[in-house]
Amino acid sequence: MLTKRHFIISGAALFSTPLSMRAASAATTDSSKWATWDAQVTPANFDLATSNPWGVPSRFLPQVVEANPSLKAGDIHVDAVARYLYLIREDGTAMRYGVAIARGNLYEPGTYTIKRKAKWPTWTPTPAMIKRDPHLYEQHAEGMDGGPNNPLGSRALYLYTGNRDTYLRIHGSPSPRSIGGRASSGCVRMIMPHIIDLYDQVAKGATATLYPPEDMISSST
Repeated sequence: MLTKRHFIISGAALFSTPLSMRAASAATTDSSKWATWDAQVTPANFDLATSNPWGVPSRFLPQVVEANPSLKAGDIHVDAVARYLYLIREDGTAMRYGVAIARGNLYEPGTYTIKRKAKWPTWTPTPAMIKRDPHLYEQHAEGMDGGPNNPLGSRALYLYTGNRDTYLRIHGSPSPRSIGGRASSGCVRMIMPHIIDLYDQVAKGATATLYPPEDMISSST
């Protein structure tokens, strides 16, 4: 359903902060299970706009909204204050999805290029994550196989600055009730069936702009 509310977001701050390189991962993903896993995380009789077995606030269910005409079709914009991700479409509209963003100062606003996409990706925590929360991440230092319990979930879009992988991702999450909050260690989280829908609509080379959250805006004024 097309709403009359225009999609308006303030400008984002650019940045480039290198992250520590990680050791090679021993984790794998079994592509023969992808269809089974997709079915496992997608509710029966799934309807993108109305299905909500996760009990998230209804405003975080995907819907079509009017887009600012200055925005480029195919690009992604993340409104970190409202916790929305917008995919700009050719017809002047945007598909809007609910998201969760990183907790505290781990969220990194900026403008990125999506240079890699992956279905049911493997995951390896960064050294910084292991140092910060060893009780959560040390057990996965060698990587975690793809699957429904993997923190990257069903799909991942990999964000780059130039040719540098920032280790920031837009990805599915096995914790759908975190949507609308601040929960991750840097990434933008989505409900798994929602990013399955988004994934095929996003081309490699698209731009993803992550705008500042409320605390960064208030601290700069």
